[in-house]
Amino acid sequence: MEEKSKQLVQLIADMQEEDAVQLARQMLDSGYDAVTLLGHCREAMELVGKRYEEGEYFLPELMLAGEMLTAIGDMAKPLIKQDPSKAKEGAKVIIGTVHGDLHDIGKNIVTFMLEINGFQVIDLGIDVPAAVFVDSIKTHQAKVVGLSGFLTLAFDSMKNTVETIKAAGLRDNLKIMIGGGQVDDAVRTYTGADAFGLNAMEAVSLCKKWIAA
Repeated sequence: MEEKSKQLVQLIADMQEEDAVQLARQMLDSGYDAVTLLGHCREAMELVGKRYEEGEYFLPELMLAGEMLTAIGDMAKPLIKQDPSKAKEGAKVIIGTVHGDLHDIGKNIVTFMLEINGFQVIDLGIDVPAAVFVDSIKTHQAKVVGLSGFLTLAFDSMKNTVETIKAAGLRDNLKIMIGGGQVDDAVRTYTGADAFGLNAMEAVSLCKKWIAA
């Protein structure tokens, strides 16, 4: 099955939509773990992101990759069992892709992993201005915010969003996590976020820890 997982990553990265979706369906039908499969999708998106940054891919390829992952996600989601040891029922998490970034696949995977773990997710979508995050925090009284950004140009937007939240007087009682293809601890420090998640399961773990605190 390891060979198939490598093949899936390559098919997605190479924009082979029909073959990628078909292989994902075969893997899931044969009992392959849905969460692990989504992890392979994330690996593929990192390759797509690198090719975009290097000028090999453009916006149409990003959109096609997004369509592929939406199709695969729709197949995988029903197979992921809801966690019986949920965090506080309905604890609110706000999530969105920051201003200037139109990518939503990683965000969507995190969103549905949070939902099946009992969180109430307020998904603000893509290209979200900092002011919209501020308004949503005020409206929903959420304790956790997730900022998603796939491209390196999103880092400044993440930093601006954190600073805008702080300027609005909302930072002290709020935990902010960031995630995306190129995000690491140096980016977390730069943006002023509390933590970064390498994948959807890490994001869930962070939220559980923060909500329980």
